[in-house]
Amino acid sequence: MTQSVQYGGRRWQLVAAAWCALNIGLGVVCGGAWAADPAMIRIGVTKIVSHAALDADEKGFEAGLASAGFKEGVNVTYDRQNAQGDLAKARAIALKFKREEVALIHSISTPSTQAVMQSGSTIPLVFSAITDPVGAGIVARDSTPGKKTGSHVTGVSDLWPVLLQMETYAKFVPNAKTWGTIYNPAETNSVMHVRMMQEAARQLGLTLLEAKVANSAEVTQAVRSLVGKVQAITITSDNTAVASMGDIAKVCDTHHLPLFAGDVDSVPRGAVAAYGLDYFLVGYSAGKKAALVLKGVKPGDIPWGPVEKFSLVINRKAAASQGVTLTPGLLKKADKVLN
Repeated sequence: MTQSVQYGGRRWQLVAAAWCALNIGLGVVCGGAWAADPAMIRIGVTKIVSHAALDADEKGFEAGLASAGFKEGVNVTYDRQNAQGDLAKARAIALKFKREEVALIHSISTPSTQAVMQSGSTIPLVFSAITDPVGAGIVARDSTPGKKTGSHVTGVSDLWPVLLQMETYAKFVPNAKTWGTIYNPAETNSVMHVRMMQEAARQLGLTLLEAKVANSAEVTQAVRSLVGKVQAITITSDNTAVASMGDIAKVCDTHHLPLFAGDVDSVPRGAVAAYGLDYFLVGYSAGKKAALVLKGVKPGDIPWGPVEKFSLVINRKAAASQGVTLTPGLLKKADKVLN
């Protein structure tokens, strides 16, 4: 079986098995892409890693499209790809979608979106779960939330309310004056977020210690390095750290060290609380924008912007394990309490 592809102004015949072998070597799963029904709208989905927040985002995106009449197996098919935290794989996935000319790309996270942009693709791109699309070079420098991009890109930002988060978490552990955080400096979104956290800590009269990691294998040692130096830990919008939330929680449970997250999907995985986003809604909003694109609206005519609904979710079990007393006032403010 062969597949014809466009490259350098000419069409080339490729043996599908060899083509797939090449992609698999780059960590890209071929699946049944070549045999896809031409009547189906093919959407490429790329995310930097699998964790609760990004997985919820992906599900929300598909739900948003389905609500607008674009349903998997009916008129839409998804080519779902996961870079597993590897930037080289993210770039390979981006090039794969460009070569295969999918109808639309949904990029989840800053690194995956940057990889698509760097590929030179002009395929309609809907991003989600990006803290700072401007700083990451996804939208123009003069762009602001609610503004049209004028390009082939639109999407949804997940900028967290950092100061409000730290103010809220400080009420759970009022005696904690030194806090810790863990992040991967290779993630542009994380660097910006930590700067915001440092400024919030300064305003609240707190000290924030940073533990840097290069990959998920270093996360457990990073949290251990903070034990004895900090009285509480809060995790940024860092994909490397969030993907290892369960490992972080285990260390915090052992040492009775309060752990807080910024996304509500991390609370069931061991955080005491999170005042933040429901990533299903982030994805859902991106899916609604994607539906407009598939109906003929140019991505550049669809304003990008943030999801502004935040929720406070509390985990009673984690609080007990990590030595946090939940006052009636805090429980009353919660939108959801996990038992």
